[in-house]
Amino acid sequence: MKNLVKLMMGMIMISMFMFSSCDKDDDPAPTPPADKSFETLKSYLLANDMDLPKVLDAWITTAENVHTIMNDANAANDYYIIDIRKATDFAAGHIKDSHNALLKDVLDTAARSNSMAIVVVCYTGQTASHAVVALRLSGYPTAKVMKWGMSGWNSNNDHWTTNVGDAAVGSSAWIAPPGNLATNINYGDPKIGSSETDGAKLLKAQVKKMLDAGFQKIANGDVIDNPGDYYINNFWAESDVTHYGHLKGAFRIKPLSLKGGEYKFYDPSRTAVTYCWTGQTSSMVTAYMNVIGYKAKSLLFGTNGMIHSKLQSHKWTAAAAKNYPLVQ
Repeated sequence: MKNLVKLMMGMIMISMFMFSSCDKDDDPAPTPPADKSFETLKSYLLANDMDLPKVLDAWITTAENVHTIMNDANAANDYYIIDIRKATDFAAGHIKDSHNALLKDVLDTAARSNSMAIVVVCYTGQTASHAVVALRLSGYPTAKVMKWGMSGWNSNNDHWTTNVGDAAVGSSAWIAPPGNLATNINYGDPKIGSSETDGAKLLKAQVKKMLDAGFQKIANGDVIDNPGDYYINNFWAESDVTHYGHLKGAFRIKPLSLKGGEYKFYDPSRTAVTYCWTGQTSSMVTAYMNVIGYKAKSLLFGTNGMIHSKLQSHKWTAAAAKNYPLVQ
């Protein structure tokens, strides 16, 4: 009798274990937490006055201005110049008292500026624009790009003349004026995919990620040959589009802000290519868009590389290259 009771108890326990195991297998997988990192970053940027229009406020200066300030009698207003060209090119000739650094190390170099106003120089002003976005989002809100880069400082450093041209003139990828821009679509928010909940730490991580990735650029030939492969933003005023035309399929998102919600017109599922006159403003926009979670690239040399002969302003010419002194 005792053995029978034991046998029955054993069968009951086995049944209970099997039932609970099956029940466990049937439980749905836990729902992953919602990705709120973009909302966290957006709120932090807005609260700290770092929306894109603010980052684009007075972000560029000229070689003439830099030369004047560095050579006047007032040493207190001198710029802390960061030159992010290759070390060999820096050694061959640079602006007196400038400091050589890699793009990814620009924040470490800026930390030694002792509160001086910062100007970043590169070959053409395009890579420097990525650096200045990083600086303006990291406690250096007045950092500036030197227009045209070292090409504008001394003609021996000219990297512009061989890169301007009419790559889009006569191409079916260029829509003649007054243009036919694509209709803006609300794509919603991008996703950053971070578990960080502190806005300051999240921004720091996103800026580092952008710098580590390097200058995000694309050649005009790649876009002209396959405009449908990209989300294209013409970062011009409407009047400029009607005067010159635009790349096929391009949108015109300007202003582009978090506060106004225009960023939602960027498609986060595609590579976003921004172009402007020279590739300098578009590099600023591209760097910012990468920080907030987009896959973005800047079209090299802007319309100076696509319709140079048609441009009536914002145009590189040999006269833009000064002959200011270089030191070795």
